[in-house]
Amino acid sequence: MPAQANNLARGLEGLKRNLLHVGKLALEELTKALESYRARDIAMAREVAQTDKILDAKEVRVEEECLRIIALHQPVAQDLRYLASALKINQLIENTGDTAVNIARRAEYLATRPPLPVEVNIPTTGLRVIEMFDRALQAFVQLDELGAHEVIDMDNAVDVAYRADTAKMIEVMEQHSDQIEVALNTMHLARHLERAADRAADIAEQVLYILTGDIARHTD
Repeated sequence: MPAQANNLARGLEGLKRNLLHVGKLALEELTKALESYRARDIAMAREVAQTDKILDAKEVRVEEECLRIIALHQPVAQDLRYLASALKINQLIENTGDTAVNIARRAEYLATRPPLPVEVNIPTTGLRVIEMFDRALQAFVQLDELGAHEVIDMDNAVDVAYRADTAKMIEVMEQHSDQIEVALNTMHLARHLERAADRAADIAEQVLYILTGDIARHTD
């Protein structure tokens, strides 16, 4: 392998490791935010924002690393697609971290209020979204086409659960005027969770772009 190609391969491998590390931070945030909701744990909810500060700093460094590799090696074909997708995935990961912070803020508020009079899908949906995000990261690392398609397919169940929870919250607000703020915050939390699932699906679509060159657009 020529020295230039060897250097590019090493650069891409290092980028993959660093991007996976940022992704794991976002996964940690998302997991902690959802656990703080389940456990009604205010202290845990507040920890999420601290992790997000670390993620934001690392996200900037990954972006700089991508741009440096492009400028230095002028890659083509799949290598160029890989770097273009890495930039987009890096942003999607950062957005997921922000979403985790928003979930944690809603969870912190809800922990101070009486529970809703109805069951919601958020705990179960949360586990599915965490699995989606983790599998999307693994699909990127392994360039796994089948795994990427499976992540995209998982998003449908999240959308169904989100619509069901929204309908329940509207019913609560109609029947329990003292629970309007709790229902609204729960609805917003469910929406943030649905957005996290969309971003996992978007990451999976970037994997497919790397492999095939076809640009897909995820429908929210």
